[in-house]
Amino acid sequence: MKNTNVDLIARGGLTQGVLANQVMDGNRINLGSMRPWVGKDGRAYMTIYNGGDPNVLTNYTTRPINTNATLRRDEWKQLDDVLMQVSRSRLGGVQDLVSRGLTFDLGNAMGTTVFEWHDVTDPMEADLTMDGITRSQGDRPEYQHNYMPIPIIHVDYEINARVLAASRSLGNPLDTTSAESAARRVEEKLEDMLFTNTTYSFGATDSRGRNSIYSYVNHPDRNTVALATNWDAAAMTAALILADVQAMKQASMTALHYGPWMLYIPSLYETVMDLDYATGSNNGQTIRQRLMNIEGLLGIKVVDRMPANEVLLVQMTSDVVRLIRGMGLQNVQWDEEGKFVTKYKVLTIQVPQIRSDVNGASGVVHLA
Repeated sequence: MKNTNVDLIARGGLTQGVLANQVMDGNRINLGSMRPWVGKDGRAYMTIYNGGDPNVLTNYTTRPINTNATLRRDEWKQLDDVLMQVSRSRLGGVQDLVSRGLTFDLGNAMGTTVFEWHDVTDPMEADLTMDGITRSQGDRPEYQHNYMPIPIIHVDYEINARVLAASRSLGNPLDTTSAESAARRVEEKLEDMLFTNTTYSFGATDSRGRNSIYSYVNHPDRNTVALATNWDAAAMTAALILADVQAMKQASMTALHYGPWMLYIPSLYETVMDLDYATGSNNGQTIRQRLMNIEGLLGIKVVDRMPANEVLLVQMTSDVVRLIRGMGLQNVQWDEEGKFVTKYKVLTIQVPQIRSDVNGASGVVHLA
């Protein structure tokens, strides 16, 4: 399995990556044309989505095309079913954003190469007078423009022609192992974009490092709290863990972010959460249960992709974080070397957006 690729397209049409170049060269990526299927008559067809409810068959049309098709329609369905299974795996950071509605859907994923948003000041101030006639001091809100490249995350895989022919002649299901692996790598890359120290920059950035893609652990405006002792160390106590989380909550409130929060911990700390909060206690309360008594804490989630000995407290609101969605996980056919070699690709156009206000106040707290 090849490495996962992240192609970027910045303002002015600057591109990084083969797939990004293809997007800018005539908007080549059309899902219908990149998912050709072989009909019963041996001809190649494409299915076009016309809008409306995607679950209604009448909202789709089929037409023949002059291209190289290798898979039948039901074989495409087998590959797509694998993507659905992978999306339900333990990679939960991105799913937290989706399940809580912290998303922003792009109307035209292919045509939106750069995402623009604005930070705005909180204008005006109330006056206290006896007659209500004195004109109060008014001011206009100030807008700050921000830009972020929209990435294409993709992994290539192949389906052996001989294996494909054998599955058809024997009536066996299509081997979808490669598609599953490719989809998992794409999902892991998305999770890495939330939880690891990876930054994707393309084009000019301002003095605060904006116009780049940051994660929870490296956003320049995140709040930081020092971790004195690793939570799995022998000298660590349950009371100190509680004090760390309370300090994180206070840091968020000091930055004017009052919850609700999700606490993300690395896999090394999962078993720590199940230890007794008080040694010799008869109430049977674990550290996890004690932390969940903190007002405003939505849950404690283990993230396998997180760096060791780092903890995150994230306010789960759209002004702090949201997932910019242009295209969900898709299987497409990808031709190379003058179409003599047919490969397949799992791709998505999605990016997590970590946000702060115009004054740099953030709802993300990083304990490290």
